[in-house]
Amino acid sequence: MSVMLNSTAGNITYCKEPLKIRYPSIIGIDLAVPQWEAILVTLILTVIILLTIIGNILVILSVFTYKPLRIVQNFFIVSLAVADLTVAVLVLPFNVANMIIGRWVFGIHLCKMWLTSDILCCTSSILNLCAIALDRYWAITDPINYAQKRTVERVLLLIAGVWILSFVISSPPLIGWNDWPEVFDSEKHPCALNSNQGYRIYSALGSFFIPLVVMTIVYIEIFIATRRRLRERARASRINAMNLKSAGKEQETAQQDQESISSETNHNEHPNVSDAKAHSKNLEKLRRKEKRNKAKDSLKKGDKNSEKLISPQIVREDSITDIQDDSPDQRKGSNGHDHPHTVVELRDIKKLSIQPDADKKPNSVYQFIEEKQKISLSKERRAARTLGIIMGVFILSWVPFFLLYIIQPFCTTCCPSDQLIDFLTWLGYSNSMVNPFIYTIFNLDFRRAFRRRLTCVTKPAKQNSRY
Repeated sequence: MSVMLNSTAGNITYCKEPLKIRYPSIIGIDLAVPQWEAILVTLILTVIILLTIIGNILVILSVFTYKPLRIVQNFFIVSLAVADLTVAVLVLPFNVANMIIGRWVFGIHLCKMWLTSDILCCTSSILNLCAIALDRYWAITDPINYAQKRTVERVLLLIAGVWILSFVISSPPLIGWNDWPEVFDSEKHPCALNSNQGYRIYSALGSFFIPLVVMTIVYIEIFIATRRRLRERARASRINAMNLKSAGKEQETAQQDQESISSETNHNEHPNVSDAKAHSKNLEKLRRKEKRNKAKDSLKKGDKNSEKLISPQIVREDSITDIQDDSPDQRKGSNGHDHPHTVVELRDIKKLSIQPDADKKPNSVYQFIEEKQKISLSKERRAARTLGIIMGVFILSWVPFFLLYIIQPFCTTCCPSDQLIDFLTWLGYSNSMVNPFIYTIFNLDFRRAFRRRLTCVTKPAKQNSRY
């Protein structure tokens, strides 16, 4: 979005027109800055534009070409990438030209198109971030029900709502809610957002401040839920450890009793050797049966507590901010309707506990559960840290710009420089560049998909057929 520095509303003049110095250039167009500065700024901003385009194209290609990412909740990230991509293609190049030349040279119709696209795409990007936050929140607070509700139709309806709302916010200037001049003169009138106070409040609330409040509340709730789950999983780990250690002591005692009985029997003299062998076999079967029964009983005691504590996690919350595991079992449940993660853990525990021929002791089961709990807790902590990074970058990118955007029409003595306005504007634009990396760098599947897409570009065609 572009803030207008010099504007009038009614008979009120906000800032005096500064004296503009023009600088000649090798392309024959006078510039608003010295030629060396124009070249340096153009190079830097071009890199930002290219990174924004490449990053968002990689996100879109990854979702549609990499099978583990073709899940319904990733449609939100595709919508976000499309919004950020349109910012880079339709908005940023015109902003660079307008900033370097110091005036709008593309006519009134392109000016209106540019300003409308600016508000539409930036608003859609912010609202898509809000939709992703809500998707994550519903997946955590109501995982079982939301897994059934998160259908393709529902997700597409939410995405359509984001774009329709963005259009409603950006379109009023086209139908008269503006202070644009009737006759546009590029030498006298800058191509900038109108300073109508009512529209500034309307667009700022819809584009930023309301989504910011929603995202803040949602991420606080997610953070609280994550902290609660960390405590519950730690408690489950302690209960499992206590139960399994208790079961191990009981099993060792039973084994010692059976060994003593077997030893006494072997020392007794039997008149019939075949009867002694049969008796020994029966004792061995009895001993194995008791070991299996005790292992089952101890598992049931531990499962009652662990399932009670882990049950909210049965359905995998695999929105884009999740730290996805690399196990095939978890990918099997990535559609949101399966719940393999906890079930697989319990099934593996049972195999370790009651397998008769393997030399497995309760210590092995205990170590297995402890390892699973440590992995899960580590994932939860990384997810909480990711949420903090998301909110921090979002606030840093957009809050300065929108504060200036909402204050300037009401402060007749506030006259920020063109350089400050350009810096804050591009700080907001940079959010479209970092979004693909923030929302994918913590996701193993996206990292793999990015690596494969980039490998396809660098390798010869005959070597990348498997991708």
